[in-house]
Amino acid sequence: MTQTGIPFVFMRGGTSRGPYFNRSDLPAELDTLAEVLIAAVGSGHPLNIDGIGGGAAVTTKVAMLSRSEDDWADIDYFFAQVSVEDKLVDFKPTCGNILSGVGPAAIEMGLIRPTGDSTDIKIRAVNTGAQVEATVATRGGQLTYEGDTAIASVPGTAAPVALKFMGVVGSATGQLLPTGNLRDTFYGIEVTCMDVAMPVVIARAEDFGLTGHESAEDLDANPEFFARMEAIRLQAGAAMGMGDVTKSVTPKFAFLAPAQSGGTIATRYFMPWNTHPSMAVTGAQCIASCALTPGSVSDGMLDRPSDSPANVVLEHASGTIEVLVDFTANNGFDLNAAGLVRTARKLADGQVYVPSTIWSGHPDT
Repeated sequence: MTQTGIPFVFMRGGTSRGPYFNRSDLPAELDTLAEVLIAAVGSGHPLNIDGIGGGAAVTTKVAMLSRSEDDWADIDYFFAQVSVEDKLVDFKPTCGNILSGVGPAAIEMGLIRPTGDSTDIKIRAVNTGAQVEATVATRGGQLTYEGDTAIASVPGTAAPVALKFMGVVGSATGQLLPTGNLRDTFYGIEVTCMDVAMPVVIARAEDFGLTGHESAEDLDANPEFFARMEAIRLQAGAAMGMGDVTKSVTPKFAFLAPAQSGGTIATRYFMPWNTHPSMAVTGAQCIASCALTPGSVSDGMLDRPSDSPANVVLEHASGTIEVLVDFTANNGFDLNAAGLVRTARKLADGQVYVPSTIWSGHPDT
């Protein structure tokens, strides 16, 4: 059987990993594109044994880049979440961790030229319309991965990638509070449904009989919790105007608890059918916004900062993540921008192969 080779750069972006493609090297039609990504990643097997996925939701993500035709942006970033086992592709969400690698990957692909010791790149997240300014280390005009920045769940240190997110309120639903309420109750559990960078259903850990400080492994071994959570997520998704979200990874789910290690608040984040081993960049923005919003389910769990910008430190399953939130508090909460620092590293490049019976290699198909 002949195969179709597709150029790619294999990157770790933040705490996620996956192939970064030039959008022009892939099929234009989305159904065919989904089949190509399923084959490339190896979806359909728990180890992704017939593809380059890593057997976890954080390692079956795909970034597709192109020069932007938007007046503001330099690069368009189109994201796909490929399922590990179910041969499904979700084009609705975006991913902030994978976005951490977009700037370096764009330079690797020749889509952006470095501009000195650091290079600012304006990125448009195609899936949600968010605008992100990324600052990438390019010492002496050369892309640099070595540095002293450490992030939780990634060994060692690397060069920082500074991200400033704008235009992320209502990214999927058009509203900060898609249900119109600061709190809703589904199946007896009170939640805040919020849409900042990622639509998330946020609850209190104690309402599930949990401390909020459980490990990801302990939570994944608790099927009763996941059954209750999924029932709530499905009902909340409908109430948020997202329709039937049975097969969609959005809205995500999170719960909160008082911090234990000097942070602002503790949280666990779900992808949604298993526990995130650390924290999503997009989810972090939404959870930080919830923590800063009076009247949300975060009430009583933190000393809420009143001055902007506020540095919100989220304690997650493997450490902490800091979100610098520029906001306005006028009878509520208005997000202006959110900043985070991540790292990225090129792992490999070359061609990934898919059967030609899936796609013959003509991008207009």
